[in-house]
Amino acid sequence: MADYTPKPEHKFTFGLWTVGNIGRDPFGSPTRDAIGADYIVHKLAELGAYGVNLHDNDLVPIDATASERDKIVSGFKKALADTGLKVPMATTNLFSDPAFKDGAFTSPDARVRALAVQKTMNAMDLGAELGAKTYVFWGGREGAEVDAGSNAIEGLQHFREALNFLAEYSEDQGYGYKFALEPKPNEPRGDIYLPTVGSALGFIATLDKSELFGLNPEFAHETMAGLSFVHAVAQAIDARKLFHIDLNDQKMGRFDQDLRFGAENPKGAFFTVKLLEDSGYAGMRHFDAHALRTEDEAGVWAFAKGCMRTYLILKEKVARFNADTEIQAAIKHYKVQDATLEGLVKTYSKDNASKLKAHTFDREALGKRGPGLEHLDQLTMELLYGVR
Repeated sequence: MADYTPKPEHKFTFGLWTVGNIGRDPFGSPTRDAIGADYIVHKLAELGAYGVNLHDNDLVPIDATASERDKIVSGFKKALADTGLKVPMATTNLFSDPAFKDGAFTSPDARVRALAVQKTMNAMDLGAELGAKTYVFWGGREGAEVDAGSNAIEGLQHFREALNFLAEYSEDQGYGYKFALEPKPNEPRGDIYLPTVGSALGFIATLDKSELFGLNPEFAHETMAGLSFVHAVAQAIDARKLFHIDLNDQKMGRFDQDLRFGAENPKGAFFTVKLLEDSGYAGMRHFDAHALRTEDEAGVWAFAKGCMRTYLILKEKVARFNADTEIQAAIKHYKVQDATLEGLVKTYSKDNASKLKAHTFDREALGKRGPGLEHLDQLTMELLYGVR
């Protein structure tokens, strides 16, 4: 049996907010006590994680004094040094405080927009101090419940101004951040700006320093909208914009559940791992999920271990899939190759266009051909069920 023990080289990361989740939901009070950040670092290191990510206020309370902030950060840096854990990614909490109830970067109140940019600069300072090289923007409050008072075009313009400003700030400070936008269709806002990977990619093209911006797609967010996470990640990879990724699980049409990776959609999880591994993605495998509200602290660490173990199990199955002769034969049958026709359509020329127009196709035969997807999909499922 393969070794499914997580190791730092696997680049598994968790957020302080994930394993630190206290089991609160909109209908119930917390079911777990808060866990200290330094303790989380040591526990994740014991489990074989590579790093820990954070929002600014996951570590430093929003109302902390400068001296309190420095003391907290000093203790956290010691925990990192003692364990060897890294902080690859940082972000800003622009969704919890009541000041941001009607948006942060996109608020109709200029004072709130300025506060959001100020808070983010301070959070970027913190992230850089801890060694982060990726900075994520999740606009959880950037959107609307009703459109009577808002203007989506104006909101997007404000969003663009803030991101342009912060990219310049990063360059001016020498931080060298790569920025990753995290799409989500709804919750907590009724409608959130940049709801999908495709919409975020379109927005990135309008930014002054678009080369610094990419995507942080999340399994649950695309699934909430009834979309394919695998296809969304593929689009980000194709655009060379997959800067970070959030792995979890989700039942379609439900609230944002942040379930343990692979817990609900093993087939989707398998093809996600396959896409990441086959494409040569070299970034973090970040688990933006949390233990079920039913669990105590022991359940939290079982959850964290489970996320990593599931990824490694699926990684092994990807290797089996790629080496399975029957599966590969079925794929070869499915992907019909024709060097002549492929050469004609790959690059336009007048000669290629003329030859293609003159070519005779057997359209009826093409329509009658069965590509064998039922057989191929069954082979895939048998591999996942453990009988291949």
